[in-house]
Amino acid sequence: MPDEQNLSNHAKWDPPFHFFLAPMASAFLIYCGVHLYRHPEKQAVLLLAAAITALVAVFKMRLYSLKVQDRIIRLEERLRLATVLPENLRSRIGELSTDQLIALRFASDAEVPALTKRALDEKLSRKEIKKAIVSWRADYFRV
Repeated sequence: MPDEQNLSNHAKWDPPFHFFLAPMASAFLIYCGVHLYRHPEKQAVLLLAAAITALVAVFKMRLYSLKVQDRIIRLEERLRLATVLPENLRSRIGELSTDQLIALRFASDAEVPALTKRALDEKLSRKEIKKAIVSWRADYFRV
């Protein structure tokens, strides 16, 4: 089992993306730009276009998966909040932003009602909510 998750170590690194795909696509783009500068030919322009396409595709694939993850988290947290919040806060679940819901997923069931009230009343950001969490609820299934 991984180390206990907390604010300082909850960020997820995806080695194939962060240490291979993104650096290689970036390096390919730089190489193609230098190649076009040194050899201004039609083929070099096409190669640069291919490099730009590859870089955009790599980042769009990552962003699509993160967006789907955020939507699922939003749904999960709305369902969880509907079961753990008192009635007066349940009616306000729709006021929470996606960023607030994403941060609240790390709060334990015991502290989520008070933290939700603070998030709504004080318009806390994702970072502020995470900093306020005392009893961290780990999420090891992230993209």
